[in-house]
Amino acid sequence: MVINYFGGGAFRLQSGETSLLVDPENNRLKADVILRTLAPADFHLSHDLEQSEISFPGEYEVKGIEISGIELAEESGQKFLKTVYMAEWEKMKFVFLGHLSKMLPADIVEKLGEPDVLFLPVGGGHFLSAEAAAKLAKQLEPSVIFPMFHKTPGDFLKAMGQKAQPEEKFVFKKKDIADQKNKVVILEAKK
Repeated sequence: MVINYFGGGAFRLQSGETSLLVDPENNRLKADVILRTLAPADFHLSHDLEQSEISFPGEYEVKGIEISGIELAEESGQKFLKTVYMAEWEKMKFVFLGHLSKMLPADIVEKLGEPDVLFLPVGGGHFLSAEAAAKLAKQLEPSVIFPMFHKTPGDFLKAMGQKAQPEEKFVFKKKDIADQKNKVVILEAKK
Protein backbone atom coordinates (compact mmCIF):
# COMPACT_ATOMS: atom_id res chain seq x y z
CA MET A 1 0.00 0.00 0.00
CA VAL A 2 1.29 3.46 -0.93
CA ILE A 3 -0.22 6.67 0.45
CA ASN A 4 0.44 10.08 -1.14
CA TYR A 5 -0.79 13.49 0.04
CA PHE A 6 -1.94 16.30 -2.25
CA GLY A 7 -2.71 19.03 0.30
CA GLY A 8 -5.90 19.93 2.17
CA GLY A 9 -7.76 16.67 2.72
CA ALA A 10 -6.65 14.98 -0.52
CA PHE A 11 -4.94 11.60 -0.24
CA ARG A 12 -4.45 8.81 -2.77
CA LEU A 13 -4.06 5.23 -1.60
CA GLN A 14 -2.74 2.70 -4.09
CA SER A 15 -2.38 -1.05 -3.91
CA GLY A 16 -1.27 -2.72 -7.11
CA GLU A 17 -3.47 -1.44 -9.94
CA THR A 18 -6.26 -0.23 -7.64
CA SER A 19 -6.39 3.32 -6.26
CA LEU A 20 -8.66 5.26 -3.91
CA LEU A 21 -8.71 9.06 -3.81
CA VAL A 22 -10.20 11.12 -0.98
CA ASP A 23 -11.38 14.73 -1.33
CA PRO A 24 -9.43 15.79 -4.43
CA GLU A 25 -9.37 19.56 -4.85
CA ASN A 26 -9.72 19.33 -8.64
CA ASN A 27 -10.38 16.79 -11.40
CA ARG A 28 -6.71 16.45 -12.31
CA LEU A 29 -6.16 13.42 -10.08
CA LYS A 30 -7.65 10.10 -11.18
CA ALA A 31 -8.49 6.94 -9.22
CA ASP A 32 -10.69 3.85 -9.35
CA VAL A 33 -12.70 5.10 -6.36
CA ILE A 34 -13.19 8.71 -5.23
CA LEU A 35 -14.60 9.53 -1.79
CA ARG A 36 -15.98 12.98 -1.02
CA THR A 37 -16.51 13.76 2.66
CA LEU A 38 -18.27 17.05 1.88
CA ALA A 39 -20.92 17.32 -0.84
CA PRO A 40 -23.70 19.74 -1.70
CA ALA A 41 -26.92 18.36 -0.19
CA ASP A 42 -28.62 18.41 -3.60
CA PHE A 43 -25.59 16.97 -5.45
CA HIS A 44 -27.39 13.72 -6.28
CA LEU A 45 -30.31 15.65 -7.77
CA SER A 46 -28.28 17.70 -10.21
CA HIS A 47 -25.44 15.36 -11.18
CA ASP A 48 -25.15 11.87 -12.59
CA LEU A 49 -22.64 10.27 -10.27
CA GLU A 50 -19.96 8.20 -11.85
CA GLN A 51 -20.06 4.73 -10.41
CA SER A 52 -16.64 5.23 -8.83
CA GLU A 53 -17.46 8.49 -7.04
CA ILE A 54 -19.03 8.20 -3.59
CA SER A 55 -20.35 11.34 -1.90
CA PHE A 56 -23.07 10.06 0.44
CA PRO A 57 -23.66 7.74 3.39
CA GLY A 58 -24.32 4.10 2.57
CA GLU A 59 -22.67 0.75 1.93
CA TYR A 60 -20.56 0.31 -1.21
CA GLU A 61 -18.18 -2.20 -2.72
CA VAL A 62 -15.90 -1.12 -5.54
CA LYS A 63 -12.85 -3.01 -6.84
CA GLY A 64 -12.73 -5.22 -3.75
CA ILE A 65 -12.86 -2.26 -1.33
CA GLU A 66 -15.77 -2.39 1.12
CA ILE A 67 -16.82 1.15 2.03
CA SER A 68 -19.25 2.37 4.69
CA GLY A 69 -20.30 6.01 4.70
CA ILE A 70 -21.76 7.46 7.90
CA GLU A 71 -23.54 10.82 7.86
CA LEU A 72 -22.40 13.47 10.32
CA ALA A 73 -25.97 14.61 10.96
CA GLU A 74 -25.00 17.23 13.57
CA GLU A 75 -22.63 18.91 11.12
CA SER A 76 -24.68 18.56 7.95
CA GLY A 77 -27.28 21.12 6.91
CA GLN A 78 -29.53 22.12 4.05
CA LYS A 79 -26.58 23.12 1.86
CA PHE A 80 -23.91 20.51 2.65
CA LEU A 81 -23.75 16.89 3.69
CA LYS A 82 -20.74 15.69 5.68
CA THR A 83 -19.87 12.00 5.61
CA VAL A 84 -17.14 9.98 7.32
CA TYR A 85 -16.00 6.79 5.63
CA MET A 86 -14.62 3.49 6.75
CA ALA A 87 -12.96 1.34 4.08
CA GLU A 88 -11.91 -2.29 4.44
CA TRP A 89 -9.11 -3.00 1.99
CA GLU A 90 -6.14 -5.39 2.01
CA LYS A 91 -7.35 -6.74 5.40
CA MET A 92 -6.95 -3.25 6.91
CA LYS A 93 -9.47 -0.70 8.10
CA PHE A 94 -9.06 2.89 6.89
CA VAL A 95 -11.11 5.72 8.44
CA PHE A 96 -11.49 9.08 6.71
CA LEU A 97 -12.91 11.82 8.95
CA GLY A 98 -12.83 14.46 6.23
CA HIS A 99 -14.39 17.79 7.15
CA LEU A 100 -15.08 16.94 10.80
CA SER A 101 -15.21 20.04 13.00
CA LYS A 102 -16.66 18.65 16.27
CA MET A 103 -15.97 15.57 18.35
CA LEU A 104 -17.65 12.43 16.99
CA PRO A 105 -20.76 11.16 18.77
CA ALA A 106 -20.13 8.01 20.85
CA ASP A 107 -22.20 5.80 18.52
CA ILE A 108 -20.04 6.73 15.51
CA VAL A 109 -16.81 6.22 17.52
CA GLU A 110 -18.11 2.74 18.36
CA LYS A 111 -18.96 1.97 14.70
CA LEU A 112 -15.48 3.03 13.55
CA GLY A 113 -13.80 0.78 16.11
CA GLU A 114 -10.02 0.67 16.04
CA PRO A 115 -8.86 1.58 12.52
CA ASP A 116 -5.48 0.57 11.20
CA VAL A 117 -5.12 3.94 9.46
CA LEU A 118 -6.87 7.18 10.43
CA PHE A 119 -7.09 10.35 8.31
CA LEU A 120 -7.77 13.14 10.79
CA PRO A 121 -8.53 16.86 10.25
CA VAL A 122 -6.36 18.92 12.61
CA GLY A 123 -6.35 22.41 11.14
CA GLY A 124 -8.43 24.27 13.72
CA GLY A 125 -10.90 26.85 12.40
CA HIS A 126 -13.40 24.77 10.38
CA PHE A 127 -11.71 21.57 11.61
CA LEU A 128 -10.80 19.98 14.93
CA SER A 129 -8.31 21.81 17.13
CA ALA A 130 -5.02 19.99 17.76
CA GLU A 131 -6.14 19.09 21.29
CA ALA A 132 -9.57 17.79 20.19
CA ALA A 133 -7.97 15.81 17.34
CA ALA A 134 -5.47 14.24 19.76
CA LYS A 135 -8.30 13.30 22.15
CA LEU A 136 -10.28 11.69 19.32
CA ALA A 137 -7.21 9.83 18.03
CA LYS A 138 -6.62 8.38 21.49
CA GLN A 139 -10.28 7.24 21.62
CA LEU A 140 -10.07 5.48 18.23
CA GLU A 141 -6.57 4.04 18.83
CA PRO A 142 -5.46 3.65 15.22
CA SER A 143 -2.07 2.21 14.35
CA VAL A 144 -1.18 5.17 12.11
CA ILE A 145 -2.58 8.71 11.86
CA PHE A 146 -2.33 11.04 8.89
CA PRO A 147 -3.19 14.64 9.84
CA MET A 148 -4.84 16.77 7.15
CA PHE A 149 -6.05 20.35 6.64
CA HIS A 150 -3.10 21.63 8.66
CA LYS A 151 -0.85 24.58 7.92
CA THR A 152 1.83 23.06 10.14
CA PRO A 153 1.30 19.85 12.08
CA GLY A 154 3.41 20.98 15.06
CA ASP A 155 0.50 21.64 17.46
CA PHE A 156 -1.02 18.23 16.75
CA LEU A 157 2.34 16.45 17.15
CA LYS A 158 2.84 18.27 20.46
CA ALA A 159 -0.67 17.27 21.64
CA MET A 160 0.16 13.66 20.72
CA GLY A 161 3.56 13.86 22.45
CA GLN A 162 5.40 12.94 19.25
CA LYS A 163 7.89 14.23 16.73
CA ALA A 164 7.88 13.36 13.03
CA GLN A 165 9.78 14.36 9.94
CA PRO A 166 7.76 14.92 6.75
CA GLU A 167 7.94 12.00 4.35
CA GLU A 168 7.41 12.03 0.58
CA LYS A 169 5.06 9.02 0.70
CA PHE A 170 4.16 6.20 3.06
CA VAL A 171 4.66 2.63 1.84
CA PHE A 172 3.56 -0.24 4.10
CA LYS A 173 1.85 -3.58 4.60
CA LYS A 174 -0.40 -4.48 7.53
CA LYS A 175 2.43 -6.29 9.32
CA ASP A 176 4.52 -3.08 9.23
CA ILE A 177 2.00 -1.15 11.34
CA ALA A 178 0.48 -3.98 13.42
CA ASP A 179 2.51 -3.20 16.57
CA GLN A 180 2.01 0.58 16.43
CA LYS A 181 -0.55 2.74 18.23
CA ASN A 182 -1.30 6.36 17.36
CA LYS A 183 1.86 6.86 15.29
CA VAL A 184 1.59 10.22 13.50
CA VAL A 185 2.89 10.27 9.91
CA ILE A 186 3.38 13.64 8.20
CA LEU A 187 3.41 13.60 4.41
CA GLU A 188 4.69 16.36 2.15
CA ALA A 189 1.99 17.64 -0.19
CA LYS A 190 2.64 16.82 -3.84
CA LYS A 191 2.04 19.59 -6.34
